[in-house]
Parts: sequence; C-alpha cells; structure tokens
Amino acid sequence: MYIKVQSSTRKELVDITARVQEFVTASGMEWGLCHIFVPHTTAAITLNENADPDVQEDMIRTLSRLVPVDPDYRHIEGNSDAHVKASLIGASELVAVRDGRLDLGRWQAIYLWEFDGPRRREVRIMLMPQQERGL
Repeated sequence: MYIKVQSSTRKELVDITARVQEFVTASGMEWGLCHIFVPHTTAAITLNENADPDVQEDMIRTLSRLVPVDPDYRHIEGNSDAHVKASLIGASELVAVRDGRLDLGRWQAIYLWEFDGPRRREVRIMLMPQQERGL
C-alpha cells in the first residue's frame, strides 16, 4: 500500500500520521509492526514532536546549517544537499501497532521530510501482523 504526499516548499515536514493510521485501521491488524518507507533519494521519514511547530522549524534550520546548499557540490542537478540530508535522516521508520493503533509516544508523529520540493511523493506502508500476542 502507498499514499501520495504533496509538499509545498523546498524543505518541510509533512505530518502523515493520520493517513498511516487510517491504513492500519482499514487493515484490521490489531498487533504487529508498521513499516513506513519513502522510495526517493531527496526525501526521508522521521518521527518527532507534533505539538509545537517550532520544533519542525528548528530541525529544518539545524539541518540546513549542518548541510548547506553549496554551489561547490559536484552533482549537476543542484540538489546535492537534499541527497545528503535524506541519507542522514533515513528512508524509513518502524512503528509498533498495539490494539489497532500506532504505538507512538504522546508527542510523536510520523513525518515525510521533504528536502527538494515542492514535489509529489510516494510513501509505502507495509504491515507485519504479530502471529501470537505475547505476555
């Protein structure tokens, strides 16, 4: 299963938690794992706080300082910084599912992190049901 996500700026975090939860709910899976993967080299998946939007802005600013847009990169498309940032953050996350719900922390959300937008992205979701519920 996959979902389409549209970003609106070059760098942004798009909260996809509700859409992933909709997929888990529709599947009927009660216990197991949910793997969220983005098959793009200039986007990433991350978990982080969803209560204060300043956290997202701080993350974007910090990563931009660590990996700036630099005209000296060799990649001719001009988006080398996006490739580096996506590799640093990672293409996937694995979240437990308990009682049919994503087992996230109180303030956590699942984000598609866009580094080279605006673009239409695909996020793939794979569910792995737990065969037996342990104690």
